[in-house]
Amino acid sequence: MPSSSEQTRKTTTAIWRGLKCRCPQCGQGWLFHHYLEQVEHCAVCGEPLAYYRVGLILPLPLVYLYVLVPLAIIVPMAILPSCKGAIIGLLWAHGWSDEQDR
Repeated sequence: MPSSSEQTRKTTTAIWRGLKCRCPQCGQGWLFHHYLEQVEHCAVCGEPLAYYRVGLILPLPLVYLYVLVPLAIIVPMAILPSCKGAIIGLLWAHGWSDEQDR
C-alpha cells in the first residue's frame, strides 16, 4: 500500500473532511483533541497531522469573509418573508390596521 505522500490527494475531498473536523486522509479520525487543540496524528489511519499547523489568526478573517459575510446577506433575505407574514398575522389577529374605517 503506498504511503500518503504517494497517493493522489483530492483537494475538494480534503477540504470537505476538514470542514467536518475529520482527518483529510481517511475521513474518520478527528482533527482536534479538545475544542481547537490539533492532534499530532490521526487515531484511525495514523496520518501525521502535526506538520499542518494553522494559527488562530489566519482562519478567523477567512471564516469571516467566506462564511459570515454571505450568511449576513442570505439569512435576512431568507427569513424576511416569514417575518413579514408573522407581523401581518399579528396585525390581522388584533385588528390593527392602517385604515381604521374598515
